[in-house]
Amino acid sequence: MKYRLIQAAQDSFAFAAGLVQRHPKQLTLALTALLLGGAGATFAVASLAPDAADLPVRTVVEDVTPLALLAHADSLPHQAMRLYRSDVTRTADTAESLLKRLGVYDPQAAAFLRTDSTAQQTLMGRTGRNITIEATEGNTLLKLSARWSVEDNGMFKRLTVTKTATGFQSRLETLPMTASSRLASGIINSSLFAATDDARIPDAVATQLAEIFAGDIDFHRALRKGDRFSVTYETLEGDGEPLRAGRVLNAEFVNAGKSLQAMWFQEPPAPGTPTAATSASSTVSKGGYYTLAGESLRRAFLASPMEFSRVSSGFKMRFHPIMQTWRAHLGVDYVAPIGTAVRTVADGVVEFAGVKSGFGNVVMVKHRNNSVTVYAHLSRINVRGGQSVNQGQNVGAVGQTGWATGPHLHFEFRVNGAHRDPLTIAKQSESVPVAAAARPAFNQAAGQVRTQLAAAAHMLPGSAQ
Repeated sequence: MKYRLIQAAQDSFAFAAGLVQRHPKQLTLALTALLLGGAGATFAVASLAPDAADLPVRTVVEDVTPLALLAHADSLPHQAMRLYRSDVTRTADTAESLLKRLGVYDPQAAAFLRTDSTAQQTLMGRTGRNITIEATEGNTLLKLSARWSVEDNGMFKRLTVTKTATGFQSRLETLPMTASSRLASGIINSSLFAATDDARIPDAVATQLAEIFAGDIDFHRALRKGDRFSVTYETLEGDGEPLRAGRVLNAEFVNAGKSLQAMWFQEPPAPGTPTAATSASSTVSKGGYYTLAGESLRRAFLASPMEFSRVSSGFKMRFHPIMQTWRAHLGVDYVAPIGTAVRTVADGVVEFAGVKSGFGNVVMVKHRNNSVTVYAHLSRINVRGGQSVNQGQNVGAVGQTGWATGPHLHFEFRVNGAHRDPLTIAKQSESVPVAAAARPAFNQAAGQVRTQLAAAAHMLPGSAQ
């Protein structure tokens, strides 16, 4: 019986296959018609169904027993909340006021900060130190960290005050900072410092910009509204927090339509000179700022004896405010507040430091080629006769001594005893190019700087990492 059923199935399959081979078109039409008929029938049935709006509605209400969540929550471990806050120390801070500003109310912590010698010597009464605290949800102190850098040696200090089972403990460490670079740009509307403030650039970077281009731009009187600048500089960080601005790496300043570019370059030590490789002072001393063509921007004379001030009287004839006569003014007067730092414009030796008639407190520095610079009306003298001074070194402070009607610096430049216009000396002084042996390394670095400055030129005023 089973054999006969299998044989019948095989005969039926063979018959169907032969039918498909003999009449393929007729079978396709028949199948299509069947499918269309089925769809039509389905549509017809669906269209006869009642409207959903006419169907009866029934409300079912049942009691639901909630799960015992509270019982489960009690079995979970308690997760304590931690609060983190940051601030900067102030000179007038006490232990209580500092903790209160950080949202901490902990008499034991305040008492520890008042009595711990390390905290008193490094934290209390100090300004500008970054503070981070970790506190409980009840605003009691768990950990306090303070970070600062007071020396330009690549290191920072970290004070940590930690709560332990036996009370608070303090620890002071010295650690290396890490450096990251930032790119910023700005436009001059009134002054350099105003523009850098608008671009959120640190004052230390603005000062470096003025120093770098001091031989080519008189920042007292040569800035124009619409002048622009871009700069790449280092930000030195401790534990990931910015602590201070580092060195300017490259910069461009467009003054009165003229573009000036600069880059920091440190010549690699010569092969076979282990002292150059091992002595930090020997390698750092060879670093400096250069144009992208390889000319040093450190000229023999700076353009000004002060970083920022205003020229009140130039090298020309003027009506003397004390003598009440017209006479030649043989120097340049810079108006600045009493106490403003005065720097020597070039390397030299102090020829005179003391009081001299109408000059009041005065410093005279002798330079090479029989040239002498004079810094008069000082309120304070910081050098002595015979002392060697380096370009940019502080020699005194602005005052009103001698024949002076107000706080200012009288600055002279003499060559072989003849007075010269100080504002033209810096531009005429020579610069030194990159050494031939360092030229390949310099050219490679300059190519990268050109790319960075081109990107910075298209930035909106501001800064970015």
